[in-house]
Amino acid sequence: MSALWARSLRGRVTLIATAVAALVLIPVGVGAVLVTRSLVEAGVFEDTRDTAERIAYEMRSGALPLGASIPVPNPSVNLIQIIGPDGRILATSDAARTMPPLSDVRPTDDDRVISTTNCLPTECVHLSAVRVSKFADSPVVYAGRSTPDLLATRTFEVIVFAEIAVLIALTGWATWLVTGRALRPVATMRTELDAVHAGDLSSRVTQPPGTDEVAELARSVNSTLARLERSAAQQRQFASDASHELRTPIAGLRAQLESAQLYPDDTDIETLVRSALRDTDRLEAIITDLLLLARIGSRVDAASELVDLAELVRQELSVRSDKVPVHADLAEGVRVYGVRLQLARVLTNLLDNAQRHAEHFVQVTVAKEDRTKGDGTAVLSVENDGVEIAEEDRERIFERFTRLDAARSRDAGGTGLGLAIARDVAMAHRGQITVEDRPGGARFVLRLPAV
Repeated sequence: MSALWARSLRGRVTLIATAVAALVLIPVGVGAVLVTRSLVEAGVFEDTRDTAERIAYEMRSGALPLGASIPVPNPSVNLIQIIGPDGRILATSDAARTMPPLSDVRPTDDDRVISTTNCLPTECVHLSAVRVSKFADSPVVYAGRSTPDLLATRTFEVIVFAEIAVLIALTGWATWLVTGRALRPVATMRTELDAVHAGDLSSRVTQPPGTDEVAELARSVNSTLARLERSAAQQRQFASDASHELRTPIAGLRAQLESAQLYPDDTDIETLVRSALRDTDRLEAIITDLLLLARIGSRVDAASELVDLAELVRQELSVRSDKVPVHADLAEGVRVYGVRLQLARVLTNLLDNAQRHAEHFVQVTVAKEDRTKGDGTAVLSVENDGVEIAEEDRERIFERFTRLDAARSRDAGGTGLGLAIARDVAMAHRGQITVEDRPGGARFVLRLPAV
C-alpha cells in the first residue's frame, strides 16, 4: 500500500513538473523562433535598404552611369538591378545579370523605400526598392540577396522544438528521480507507522538526517508517538489506580452487607445504613471526579466566560464553613477567560487540601503579574501553615490517586483526584499550577493568562 501510494504521488508530481516545463518551454521556444526570425529578417532588409539607397545616391550624383556593371558595396547583397519606368533593366550587378527583374514593386511618392520578398523561378529573394529621384518616371534601384536558409526553411524550428522536447523529457526524468529520493524516507515512515498498533506504542519511525521538511515530519511523528505512548501508559495506570480506589469502598460495603445477612440479629440497622451511605458517598465522589477529569477540556464544558477571580473567591468563601479561618488578600480587576464551574472547582480543591493540612490559618491571594508584552498573568495562590511539601514530591502530588504519607494519615475522605483535577483544569485554560516554597507550610499557585 505504501509503495503504491509513493508511486502514485511520485507520478503526479512528475506529471505536474513535466506539464509546467512544457507550459514554460514551449512558449519560450515559440518566442525565441519568432524573435530570431524577426531579427535576421530585419538585418537582411537593413543591408538591402542601405545598399539600394547607396546605389540611388551614386546615380543621382552621376558616379554610376547607366549600362555599366553595378559594383557591389556589400558582398552579402549581390543582386542589384536598376529598372526604368517602362520595366527595362538599365543596369545590373554581375550576379543578377542573367536574372529577370527582381520585382515589379515600385515605390510611391509617400513611400520611396519598400522592403519585400519575391520568389523567382530559381530562388526567393529578400530585397529593397528605392526610387532614384522624386519624379514619377524615376528609375528604381532593387538591391537584394537570396533568402537566408534560416528564413527559407523550417530547420531552425525543428532544432529548437527538438531541444525543447529533450528538455521537457529531462525535466520529467529528473523530477522522477528527485521525487523518488525525497519520498523514500516518507514511504519508509509510512511502512513503520503501519506497523504501530495500540498494544505497542514504543516503536519510532526512522528519522532522516538534516533539518528539511521530511526530517521535521519524522521528528513530529516520533514526538506524537511518544505522547501517545505516555498517554497510553497513564491511562493503564489510571485504570489500575481507579479500580483499586473503587474496590476498597465496594469491598467494605459488601463485607458489611454480607455480615448483616449472616447475622441479622446482631446487626444494628442504623449503624449499617450510616456506614453504607458513607461508602456510597465515597464511591459517588470518586465517580464524579472521574467524570469531571474526562470532561475537562472537551466541548461538553465549553461555556467559557469572563471570570473575575476576586469575585469567584468571595463567592466560594461565603458558602464554606471551614474549621481553620481563611484570610483573603484579593486584588480587584484580575480577570481570566474560562469555564467558571471548573475554575471554582480548582479553588474548592485547593481550599479543601489546605484545610486538611493547616494548623492555624489558610491564606488566599489574588494578584496580577505584569508582562513586558501582553495582558499579564492572573495569579491565585492558596497557602497554609501545615506540613511542608518536599521538593521531590511537588510534581508527584498532581498525579491521580497520589497521596503522601501525611495526607493518608489525615485524609478526611478525599478521593485522591483533587489536585489532578486542578492541574488538568489549569492546562485546559492555558495555565499551570505549581507548588512554591513556603517555610513552615505549603503554597499552591495557579497562573492563568489575564484578560
